[in-house]
Amino acid sequence: MARLFGTDGVRGLANQDITAELALDLSVAAAHVLAEVGEFNGHRPVAVVGRDPRASGEFLSAATMAGLASAGVDVRDAGVLPTPAIAYLVAEQRADLGAMLSASHNPMADNGIKFFARGGQKLADELEDAIEQRLGEQWQRPTGAGVGRITPLADGADRYVTHLLSVLPHRLDGLRIVLDAAHGAASVVAPQAFAEAGAEVTVIGNEPDGININDGFGSTHLDRLQAEVVKIGADFGLAFDGDADRCLAVDGTGTIVDGDQIMAILALRMKEQGVLRGDTLVATVMSNLGMIQALDSAGIKVVQTSVGDRYVLESMKNGGYSLGGEQSGHVVMLDHGTTGDGTLTGLMLASRVAETRRTLTELAAVMRHFPQVLINVKDVDKSRLDACMAVADAVRSAEAELGQTGRVLLRKSGTEPVIRVMVEAEDVDQAQLIAGRLVDVVKAELAL
Repeated sequence: MARLFGTDGVRGLANQDITAELALDLSVAAAHVLAEVGEFNGHRPVAVVGRDPRASGEFLSAATMAGLASAGVDVRDAGVLPTPAIAYLVAEQRADLGAMLSASHNPMADNGIKFFARGGQKLADELEDAIEQRLGEQWQRPTGAGVGRITPLADGADRYVTHLLSVLPHRLDGLRIVLDAAHGAASVVAPQAFAEAGAEVTVIGNEPDGININDGFGSTHLDRLQAEVVKIGADFGLAFDGDADRCLAVDGTGTIVDGDQIMAILALRMKEQGVLRGDTLVATVMSNLGMIQALDSAGIKVVQTSVGDRYVLESMKNGGYSLGGEQSGHVVMLDHGTTGDGTLTGLMLASRVAETRRTLTELAAVMRHFPQVLINVKDVDKSRLDACMAVADAVRSAEAELGQTGRVLLRKSGTEPVIRVMVEAEDVDQAQLIAGRLVDVVKAELAL
């Protein structure tokens, strides 16, 4: 059977894959596993639970809290808040665990559950595996005063915003910023945080109704933000996803500033301030070659990982690094949080604009974008990719043709019979030509 926990918790279609029964059972199992490894020794356990605004989060968070309370855990219900806010509150409240109900940038019909350990840290893989193995087991239920109590954590948003502002290096006075909250969890905190930091804020995608999350707004739909920035003459705009753990930007001309550019800007600022540990940025293999070259010329090393924020975070912790992230705008700053934080990323980017008095266009120009062509080759036997000499020869030939001016990457999908072919080159026509040749070889050699 496939592992229930993915790279970002358990996720699927709400009320079919992700049911109230599953949320309750997962919560009970999580409480039992953490208790058995000694996380609750000597005290009554406490959990913080939050969700994004999607409708299914209402019954799923209720089921999650019911499961925890039935296992003797006192629950603090934080309501609708970003994922990084729940991670922060787990640490700030000195809670023993946390749970977030969200499917991030996925469509409204999806949902998921993610657990945090003490300190707001992601659960270790072995703990997730243990939770999965304990689903549905028979157990001795507490009664009377032994059951957990559920109380609201009414000031969670204010606590989180106070934290964000406390780490902001420069106020935002004089900046005119458009925020796109994706009709998601950012609606609760981002406008408040940016306004209190001094910015003049215009907000779109800020009317969550449980149904409209990520629907035509947010980091996966930037056209409305681009239009609004240009229309009102704003300095720039920032877009979040449904649970506000990622952030993308558009400059004053409406041009997209992606996660690679944002990371480059932040890395240079942190190196300048002496807080970029190891003078190193952690990014995935999908990050643009232009970013790597720009940072290399500034004396900043880029460590690359497999695609997925969990791999970025693992590499950061293992190497003791302070900044990492993905092209998608999922940026982790371990000095200030334990997970990707879109609101924090946006504030730090805005702070750099205010501090330097340079436009976002100027700051983003620190790197050039090499054209990337990505083609998904479907219905292939991905298990034979690594051993296929014909494909390996084609890749070597492509790499020799590109030299130092591009690169080739072939990746196997984790869930489908798909191989992703990515080619990066100085010229988009060259990238498309080489990618097409590689696709032909992959199809010919690995077709099912």
